[in-house]
Amino acid sequence: MTKFTDLNLSPKVLQAVEEAGYETPTPIQAGAIPPALEGRDVLGIAQTGTGKTASFTLPMITMLARGRARARMPRSLVLCPTRELAAQVAENFDTYAKHVKLTKALLIGGVSFKEQDLLIDKGVDVLIATPGRLLDHFERGKLLLTGVQIMVVDEADRMLDMGFIPDIERIFSLTPFTRQTLFFSATMAPEIERITNTFLQGPARVEVARQATASETIDQFVALFKPSRRDRADSEKRRTLRALIEAEGEKLTNAIVFCNRKVDVDIVAKSLKKYGLDAAPIHGDLDQSVRTRTLDGFRKGELKLLVASDVAARGLDVPSVSHVFNYDVPSHAEDYVHRIGRTGRAGREGRAITICGPRDDKNLEDVERLLQKQIPRMADPAAPAADVETPEAAEVEEAPKPKRTRSRRSDKKADPKPEPKADQAVEQTVEQSADEPRPDPKPEGGARGGRSQDRGRGGKNDRDNNVVGMGDHLPSFIAMSFEERRAS
Repeated sequence: MTKFTDLNLSPKVLQAVEEAGYETPTPIQAGAIPPALEGRDVLGIAQTGTGKTASFTLPMITMLARGRARARMPRSLVLCPTRELAAQVAENFDTYAKHVKLTKALLIGGVSFKEQDLLIDKGVDVLIATPGRLLDHFERGKLLLTGVQIMVVDEADRMLDMGFIPDIERIFSLTPFTRQTLFFSATMAPEIERITNTFLQGPARVEVARQATASETIDQFVALFKPSRRDRADSEKRRTLRALIEAEGEKLTNAIVFCNRKVDVDIVAKSLKKYGLDAAPIHGDLDQSVRTRTLDGFRKGELKLLVASDVAARGLDVPSVSHVFNYDVPSHAEDYVHRIGRTGRAGREGRAITICGPRDDKNLEDVERLLQKQIPRMADPAAPAADVETPEAAEVEEAPKPKRTRSRRSDKKADPKPEPKADQAVEQTVEQSADEPRPDPKPEGGARGGRSQDRGRGGKNDRDNNVVGMGDHLPSFIAMSFEERRAS
């Protein structure tokens, strides 16, 4: 069995690894570290939670131990898609480089430019940044990338999803052609394949698991959700989530709840807190200080439920997450792998439960097609309360309908007799007219309440004496029916 001592790492790095409590490298670390130390480009493909971060931090620290950085010209560059992942990479460097004198700078949004400029001006050995903030510093003339010896792209497929690929290509063009490139991704989309073919030179390909696979230590389930009414779908879905959380009982030590939309993150977190559950939201629209404080509380165990958008799906290393709940089935199948990868890390057991409504069937099919297996189904624990209606509930739901009917037909409400059908109404009219004399009937009272007939021919009352509902001219087929009745 391979150990870290077999990987040609520097003694000071090995000492830091040992103090961190690690002896045996993961498969991606054992495969990527040796070619990286040889100066070769590396293309690493592994599912999330397999230790990719140490796969590039350990060889980088070993190689950068010799030399010194110049002002505004970092010696190495690590690109990350999100602030949280960049901060986590910085923590890894602090852990493994504590016996080596290396300087680093973290360039992310939500932090003052002035503070970051001061670090860059002193010269840094390791620059960890998100693409947008890095280009901001470059365009302001505060940063030069011509001295980069090692460049790392972490979570490249997430870069693609977030639209950073044009920025990545530009950053590649700003670095020296002779740089060493370490490229890591969980999936290999065609666009990612194109970039690796363009910017990597004869890379050592290290693939330790089938692309886009979930860890076997994670138990996956789908809770089928069907709302009773469309206008109640959102509230009933939140009730289903609460029921799933409560059903896990003591097995749930902490959990991440993923939503597709930022607005749902806030609503779900507020709902969970309303019902006495310890929850807090995290998404891209929150201030960096709030996001950092929330994540720190979750890592320390002070927060039990973290409600997040996909900004937290990639790279967050909280080893003790016991559960992941997908409030929504992700619209991109690859995101499902990264979401549930927050649990079951480093060989631990985990549990992932996804709520699937009628509109999520297509997205669920895409996920199962990617995983090449069907996810076991489970019953909705809130279904009996949502689907079974008591007589009282049925009366409440039907109550508005008579009100609407009375408002439209209030003038007909007083008539206790049912209205005859159209054919019956015509037949009754015909039968009544057949018994009356045909030629110019002049009853005492007009057809409209006994009005006087003194107005003469052509007046209004002459029109009123015509057959009701037949207009001024009687159709011939009606007249024929009259003759038949008289003959009989």
